[in-house]
Amino acid sequence: MKKWLKDNWFTLASNYTDEETTNGFWKDLETHYTSKNRHYHNLSHLYHMFLQLEDFKTDIKDLDSLKFAIWYHDIIYKATNKDNEEQSAVFAKKRLNILNFEEKRLKNVENLIISTKKHQIILDENNDNAYLLDFDLSILGSDWETYLNYTQQIRKEYKIYPDFMYNPGRRKVLQHFLERETLYFTDAYQSEFENKARENIIREIELL
Repeated sequence: MKKWLKDNWFTLASNYTDEETTNGFWKDLETHYTSKNRHYHNLSHLYHMFLQLEDFKTDIKDLDSLKFAIWYHDIIYKATNKDNEEQSAVFAKKRLNILNFEEKRLKNVENLIISTKKHQIILDENNDNAYLLDFDLSILGSDWETYLNYTQQIRKEYKIYPDFMYNPGRRKVLQHFLERETLYFTDAYQSEFENKARENIIREIELL
C-alpha cells in the first residue's frame, strides 16, 4: 500500500517540481499520516480514497487538483482541534505555492479541503467536490463489520475523551448525517451506499 501511494505521489508531484522536493514532500506526508494518534485518518484512508478515484477518473474535471486535495485534506488532524480542515488547507497552500501550482487551482484545492469540514459542497461548477466528499464518507456505506471497525478506530482517535463526553458528541454528528436529504452527492454513491450508510448509522447510534 505505501509503495503504491508513494508512486502515486511521485507521479503527481513530479509534474510540478524536481525529485528532491517531491521526495521531501512525500516524507512530510508520510510523517503526518503515520503519527501514533492516527487510527483511521491515516495512509490507509488515503489509499482507499485513491482506489475509488481510479473508478471515476473520467468524470473528474481537474484530476490533479482533486488528488492534491485528497493528499492534504487530513494532513492536520488532532481530536482536540476544531479547525483541522482550515489548518490542512493552509498547509496545502504553503506546499502548492512551492510547486508553483496555478493560483485559481490552488484556491480550488483549499476549498475542496475545507468542504470536508461540514461535508457540504463548496465548489459546484462540476462534480469534483461531490466525488471528494463521497470518497471521504464511503466507509459509512460499507458492510457492518468494516463499519464497526471504523467506529472503533475513530473512538481510539478520541480516546482523550471519556464515554460520557464522546458518546453525545458522536451521536450529534451521526444524527446530523441522518437529517440530511442525502449522505452522498453523486448518483453512483447514492445508488450504491446511501441505504446501507443510513442503516449503519442508526445501528451505531443504538450502541452509543
